[in-house]
Amino acid sequence: MSLFDTVTPDPALDLTLVRRLDCPPALPWRLWTEDALLQRWFTPAPVRTTEARVEPFAGGRFFTRMEMPDGTEIASEGCVLQALPWRLLVFTDTLGPGFRPKPGGFMTGFISFTPSAGGTLYEALVRHATEEDRKTHEEMGFDTGWNAATDQLAAEAQKLKA
Repeated sequence: MSLFDTVTPDPALDLTLVRRLDCPPALPWRLWTEDALLQRWFTPAPVRTTEARVEPFAGGRFFTRMEMPDGTEIASEGCVLQALPWRLLVFTDTLGPGFRPKPGGFMTGFISFTPSAGGTLYEALVRHATEEDRKTHEEMGFDTGWNAATDQLAAEAQKLKA
């Protein structure tokens, strides 16, 4: 079953990505939920993820620190909303760990991992509160960046598979 069978994207507010990965769902799940593995692929090169903390349970921490090519660092603190191992990870930056409200949130991400033809149907739905936020995220390079990061995730999954 597809993520989009249960959650309907709103094209005015949401961005989506759908890919098929040549690995079982357990591998991309690990790459999303194990700190050291997330750092390997989460940001498209040459941006680097220098720190990651993911607590894959409802209310757990979802934190990343990125380093831009010019040395600028960007930290993002969020909260895991739902974690169904090997199936679904939902997180947001509108809340902090323990569901603590925080200012400046931008998005809620749904990442699903569905077994499909010996691999994984990998779907991302990124929700925004306003059309302006969605447009900003799109202009930041959502399609290019998330696809490049997914290519990196797929390559890391192959290394884990070997």
